[in-house]
Amino acid sequence: MAKNLIGNKWLNASDGGVITITNPATKEVIDTVPESTKKDCDEAVSAAKKGQKIWARRPLHERVTILMNFVSLVERNKEDLAKLLSDETGKTIKEAYGEIANVSIGISAFCEKAKHEYGQMIPAGQEKGNENTLQYTIQVPLGVVVAIIPFNFPSDLFCQKIPPALLMGNSVIMKPSPHNPLTLNKYAELLLEAGIDEGAINVINGTGGFAAQTLAANPNVALVSLTGATKSGMETMKTCSHNLTHVMLELGGNDAFILNRDGDVDLAVEETIWGRFYNTGQVCCASKRFLIHNAVKKEYIRKLKERIERLHLGMPSDPQTDLGCLISEEAAMKVEEQVKSTLKEGATLVLGGKRNGAFYEPTIIDNVTKTMAVAKDMEIFGPVVSVIGFDDINEAVKIANQSSFGLCGNIISKNVANAIKIANQLECGGVIINGASFFRSFEMPFGGWKHSGIGNEGVMSTLKEMSRTKTVILKNILK
Repeated sequence: MAKNLIGNKWLNASDGGVITITNPATKEVIDTVPESTKKDCDEAVSAAKKGQKIWARRPLHERVTILMNFVSLVERNKEDLAKLLSDETGKTIKEAYGEIANVSIGISAFCEKAKHEYGQMIPAGQEKGNENTLQYTIQVPLGVVVAIIPFNFPSDLFCQKIPPALLMGNSVIMKPSPHNPLTLNKYAELLLEAGIDEGAINVINGTGGFAAQTLAANPNVALVSLTGATKSGMETMKTCSHNLTHVMLELGGNDAFILNRDGDVDLAVEETIWGRFYNTGQVCCASKRFLIHNAVKKEYIRKLKERIERLHLGMPSDPQTDLGCLISEEAAMKVEEQVKSTLKEGATLVLGGKRNGAFYEPTIIDNVTKTMAVAKDMEIFGPVVSVIGFDDINEAVKIANQSSFGLCGNIISKNVANAIKIANQLECGGVIINGASFFRSFEMPFGGWKHSGIGNEGVMSTLKEMSRTKTVILKNILK
């Protein structure tokens, strides 16, 4: 049985409560983890607060060495980790291998960036009265960071949150998803093996948001970094406001995919396969609203239907499988319900629309209008393409911007100059030209507008977000 990590101890929940972890494809029980109590959460914060003081005293080069040791350990265990990630998530094994492989890319990049965060110098005489004074800035730790990680990309989002927090001298309490916490629990074991100090990394498991909100409410927590649903983000921000606790929130999305009249239809089809069906459509920045110019809509749907029919649907453990299952049967039932409600509004089913347990067929819905829920704020977290026709590009931009979400978007067009103009008009945090909205490099600042979040993650921005800027003044030192 997997356990919580508090300080250097692996512990059950204080009241003995457990969460059962099952394989969503086979419904087989894999393991159990603790259902944490308030006592468990409070003890984790205490351990993290104590451990942070020790960890922060390590020079940066030692922190880097420990994290690179961790990367080597992940590489050593990549076969077992990929199988575990696939089994507990329903992610295809080839996607699981790819996500585990990203550890060496993301963590290495954060380590290199951290080693070059030099701060800034304000020379003497920049301002009247300061002719003999030097000023410089340094980045110092925030303290205890709570990292709330969702089910869809646990390893990738571990890399976006935990390494930068540790590099900046913070301690971390990791809160995995209750659906698939086992890979992240294993990562905590490997961090200890890599040499991280006691209390610098802690793990608290739990369902229903209780553990997350209990941790967020603790006044000794300095930052909550959450990736998840907008509702969860709003609740967390409210909780954190009582103590002025910092927040980083990467939330929901309903990204618009725009194919203009002059766009390459074949490219659009391939990018749809990549940008909508990867991870069975369970991607925050997946393209979800497909705004297709009416002049090419029929061709696009025909070619997309043909391309989808070539996908291999099967068990996630099969290396030949292109599309696995959703994280749970409940998740698949929600997608099923959303598709049915869209059809009741007047949309037309072109392909798919059937569920079998946690599996949901790749689905195309045509004749979606701009007034339907799916064209605005109903985020379908599954393999569904909702097609909205348009005649004028300005109309497409208005439809794209009518959502309360603003994570990412994209435009397919051979006129790159015009595509850039459209990109500047889209109300979202990132726009991809001639590609689906599902694009997230470790280097780029990633974050949404409106109800899609607050703050940015990525090598360019996270280290600053997870630290404080301090200015040191050498007053009249040059006299």
